[in-house]
Amino acid sequence: MDVFSRTFLPAAAEAGLATQTATRHMPVFRRCVGSGDATILVTRCSRPDRSTTGEYLLLLTHRRLVVTQQTRVLHRLRLHLNTELRELSNVTWSPDPRLHSIELAATAIDGVRERFLIRARHPKQVWQLDALLNHAFRTRVRTSRERLVATIGDAAAAAARSAAFRPVVVR
Repeated sequence: MDVFSRTFLPAAAEAGLATQTATRHMPVFRRCVGSGDATILVTRCSRPDRSTTGEYLLLLTHRRLVVTQQTRVLHRLRLHLNTELRELSNVTWSPDPRLHSIELAATAIDGVRERFLIRARHPKQVWQLDALLNHAFRTRVRTSRERLVATIGDAAAAAARSAAFRPVVVR
């Protein structure tokens, strides 16, 4: 059993999802997430700006955010969002313990602002979700400077290139 399978079902059970719901969405999630990626959070969510479009299920791993949608009438599954965490920008969330919810918002790489409302069963769970989101987005996501491999004028890269590509005399 791979890491994703070992962590997905316990996270779904902790969120209070029915086993049938979790197993129904699992093939869609499996196509998007690698087998070695551990699940941080699985939860139901809704879109505050579009309340009548169906149910959404949010999966957060150490590397990806995947959201699936189930239509109301035919109960068909559709992939709504599949992106790496480092490709998201302007990620914000606001916990509201009075309403037992957290609103998560992020701008995808295509420039579309996505907003999701995650409902919790009790106020303590709101702060647990806040801690999970803080762990995923503030401590795990690398800055753009860390992803930079080398620049054109980088002296170390130029020295490595010159050592690797020395002219050879052919007779």
